[in-house]
Amino acid sequence: MSTKQKNILVISVIGVIVLVLLILVILSNHVTLNDDYTVGNTAGNLNNNGYFCEYDGRVYFANAYDGYSLYSMNPDETDIKKLHGGSSAFVCAAGDYVYYSMANASGGSDLGSVRGSYGIYRTKRNGNGSTGLDRCHVVSMQLCGNYLYYQKLDPRSSVSLEKVKIDKKDKATVSDTAINPSCYVNGTIYYNGTENDHYLRTLDTATDTSRVAWEGDIWNPIFQDGYVYYMDVSDNYKLCRYHMSDGVVEILTKDRVDLFNVYGSYIYYQTSSKTEPALKRMYIDGTSPEIVSEGVYQNINITSQYVYFNTFKEPTPVYKTSTFGPVNVVTFDAGMQAALKEMD
Repeated sequence: MSTKQKNILVISVIGVIVLVLLILVILSNHVTLNDDYTVGNTAGNLNNNGYFCEYDGRVYFANAYDGYSLYSMNPDETDIKKLHGGSSAFVCAAGDYVYYSMANASGGSDLGSVRGSYGIYRTKRNGNGSTGLDRCHVVSMQLCGNYLYYQKLDPRSSVSLEKVKIDKKDKATVSDTAINPSCYVNGTIYYNGTENDHYLRTLDTATDTSRVAWEGDIWNPIFQDGYVYYMDVSDNYKLCRYHMSDGVVEILTKDRVDLFNVYGSYIYYQTSSKTEPALKRMYIDGTSPEIVSEGVYQNINITSQYVYFNTFKEPTPVYKTSTFGPVNVVTFDAGMQAALKEMD
């Protein structure tokens, strides 16, 4: 082989290597898109800070025992893994990724991980490749198809609704008013008014246009099976439901309610009482109410197997009970043990 032929061969090999590396870089940066109706987490979980999110056989959660760092586990709490440090909330998952808001992030060890930051992030489901999508303070967030819709708090303490595509493109302001995007169903965000009224409103995410759906006096709507579950502002925040087709309102509780979550056939809710506050549950039609635990609790997050919650203003211990089985409140020891293992 002549010197010229050797040079051509070397150049060809180098060219192939460069091409392969370029293809690998492109593939690694490619973001697989979702179906337009993909939902990142349940409205009930996100209205309770979105600390737990179940998707495709895994639960992604902000572990309060480790400063709300992002973890994953099986629904039965086995195979717990830490994915990312920093204080996480509004966890959503779909396709190849987990999305979450972060404050006081400590970052990860991977190249390109974000340190000492805050905002909205996307990471692979194994915790690799954290990417910042917007640097902002988040009030609430939901994955709606291929966009993250989020309430953004600016330095002047005003709240706007923003959106950004999951590949970090098409960032835009949707509304200068406070719109909670947590309840997303079939291309529509259901939310309550916050300025002149508390009417039930809908936002069509295909056009980002809104309309009044019902002139109720509602707070934190959750849509399920044709019903909108909500707290009635004008009737002492009793828990009610409104049927979207026949317009019938049903009052589900006599109690004033501070917060609630709907999952399958159950509603879990915190009652507001100076003398007998309690976390309770009942069927979605308001029947068979029972006490889960006496006291004042918050952050009611539900997975297919467990309901997680904590005492008001006390992040730990985290408590749990079976979602559908008999009430048996115990502590979330698996989360604590996983955190302790990380600290060793």
